[in-house]
Order: sequence, then C-alpha cells, then structure tokens
Amino acid sequence: MARTTKRLVICVNNRGYEASLERRKIYVTLPDSHAEKLGQIRVIDESGEDYLYAKDAFV
Repeated sequence: MARTTKRLVICVNNRGYEASLERRKIYVTLPDSHAEKLGQIRVIDESGEDYLYAKDAFV
C-alpha cells in the first residue's frame, strides 16, 4: 500500500480565496509534484476538498 506524505502549512495570504482559506490557519497539503513545478501546492481547504493554490500564500 502506498504511503501518502502530508505536510502542514499556514495560510498567510487568502486574497481572492476568502471563502476557501482563512489567514493564520493551519492546512494539510497533499503531494503533487506537477503542481510544485508550477509554483502551486495542493491544499485541503475549508470545503474539505483539495485544490491548488499559489505556494507563496503559505509558509
């Protein structure tokens, strides 16, 4: 069985995504090497689903 590595990030900029992300909140990310190459990360947001967001919106 494949193991999924999850990371935790903190949202520092939710401009344009106020309904999906809360500033200063910790979120779980899922690995996505293609998204990483494009400067994005896959985040499980407030909807409970995973979506791509700009990496620089998180630390």
